Amino acid sequence: MSDASAHKPHETRETPETREPHEPHEPHETRETPESRETPETRKAHETRETPEAREAPGPLCLVTGASGYIGGRLVPELLEAGFRVRCLARTPAKLRDHPWAGEVEIVQGDVTDAETLAPAFRDVDVAYYLVHALGAGRGFERTDRAGARTFAEQAREAGVGRIVYLGGLTPRGVPDSELSPHLRSRAEVGRILLESGVPTTVLRAAVIIGSGSASFEMLRYLTERLPVMVTPSWVRTRIQPIAVRDVLRYLVGSARMPPEVSRAFDIGGPDILTYLGMMRRYAAVAGLPRRLIFPVPVLTPRLSSHWVGLVTPVPRSIARPLAESLRYEVVCDEHDIADWVPDPPDAPLGFDRALALALQRVREARIITRWSSASVPGAPSDPLPTDPDWAGGSLYTDERELTVGASPQALWKVVEGIGGENGWYSFPLAWAVRGWLDRLVGGVGLRRGRRDALHLRAGDSLDFWRVEDIERGRLLRLRAEMRLPGLAWLEMYAERDGDGVTRYRQRALFHPHGLAGHAYWWSISPFHAVVFGGMARNIALTAEASEAEGTAGEVGVTSGGRAPGATGTGGMAAAAGPTGSAASGRRSPSPGRPRPDTGPHQGL
Repeated sequence: MSDASAHKPHETRETPETREPHEPHEPHETRETPESRETPETRKAHETRETPEAREAPGPLCLVTGASGYIGGRLVPELLEAGFRVRCLARTPAKLRDHPWAGEVEIVQGDVTDAETLAPAFRDVDVAYYLVHALGAGRGFERTDRAGARTFAEQAREAGVGRIVYLGGLTPRGVPDSELSPHLRSRAEVGRILLESGVPTTVLRAAVIIGSGSASFEMLRYLTERLPVMVTPSWVRTRIQPIAVRDVLRYLVGSARMPPEVSRAFDIGGPDILTYLGMMRRYAAVAGLPRRLIFPVPVLTPRLSSHWVGLVTPVPRSIARPLAESLRYEVVCDEHDIADWVPDPPDAPLGFDRALALALQRVREARIITRWSSASVPGAPSDPLPTDPDWAGGSLYTDERELTVGASPQALWKVVEGIGGENGWYSFPLAWAVRGWLDRLVGGVGLRRGRRDALHLRAGDSLDFWRVEDIERGRLLRLRAEMRLPGLAWLEMYAERDGDGVTRYRQRALFHPHGLAGHAYWWSISPFHAVVFGGMARNIALTAEASEAEGTAGEVGVTSGGRAPGATGTGGMAAAAGPTGSAASGRRSPSPGRPRPDTGPHQGL
């Protein structure tokens, strides 16, 4: 085993020189990664490679859990590139169907806590990646993590799996588990359970992962960009050893080829040791921002810090709190033994400034292939749109709108698929903003999650406080609400051509109330539906017409807040007359049983 001195990270002192962003290094710019590979051309190439021969290609078979999440979604293409065959385990396989690599992998339905689904998933598997956790899922998340790890370990041993690879958290030296934050304590426990499974196991322990779309990066980015002057918790002075996401992926892939006699935990980190205060100042320098004025104070507890982070960044309080609690401890690597089994190339591990520059480049170019919000938010509703008889006797409130649109279905679909994020929601921006703030105040995700991609959506994407439940290209977008509600809610948008060749836009909001509070909620907001949902339908139609008239159907031409080009008023509210020749209707009624039959499919995903 190598000595820690073989890769001794350096502590970076803040000086005018170190605060300056480093110039991009050409080899990094041209290095092929999952992020740089995702282009329309390569996506098309991936989609056309789904053949029996490709699926039966030689190479060890890897089972990847958490493939819909931030790390898992990036690991899959790296494994394929390295010559492995990949099988993905997902509770909702449809969430993976639009990934560019979906045609090259096998996708099976299952859950790490369900032994019956794991047994077939482990069949013929050589290496199993455990990349799931219950972070922020409430007080019982440690119990859930423990049960999942034990079930996974038992089934892997019974199936004769050759290796388990787990990405955990770096824990501070000399601190007993009883004093760790629940998040770090649970990560450490999962690692021990897997190491004691009887299956050779690699546990990679990382601190802060820096990459476009990671929760740690988004928290750092928004805090630094939005607050030129800030009062911060005392943990901003704690030392941390961050690591670039591409190095994490390299170690994950390399771990699959370790010999059976290697079964242990490895610390992984980049070459820099910084305080969070230093990280914010370095971010400002790399991003070209003025130096931030930061005043640490001892009175901000992790609980108060999570509220502060939740208000300023897109990261909800349920995730911000465990992250903040973890930052109270010094997390620095004790060794770099991983290099004995996964040697570092000359340009790795990446330094902090370089990792930031690459992440910012991906953000600016809108080339973020996975985000921290790619995985479902713990505690958010996960039920698909109901269509089965089990809902008989229940209430389902609906608000339906239908408009004739003087544009092609293709132009209309471009607007529909571009909704949310910076493009807004096409009606009454203040109402949407207030709803987002209220959601964050009660611990919800709010509107700040935005979009993964400015123009294109795929099943499973987070979209502000919605999630894409289903998408039929050119026709249907169905969203499931993930804001805090006394019930379950969906929003459907259709772009269609009727029998007379006329383009029609149909919009349907559905709400299944939970108890009296749910019914009261619906009726309390019903008076605003004409403004919010009616204005939304009108402005979507207007935007499609204006885009096609200007020959820009391929772009979504809206301003912040979603106002249609040429519309007046706030969020297009003055466009009450709607597009020429349109017919609109708004129906809001409790209907017993399942939703009214529709021409489109409504099966749950």
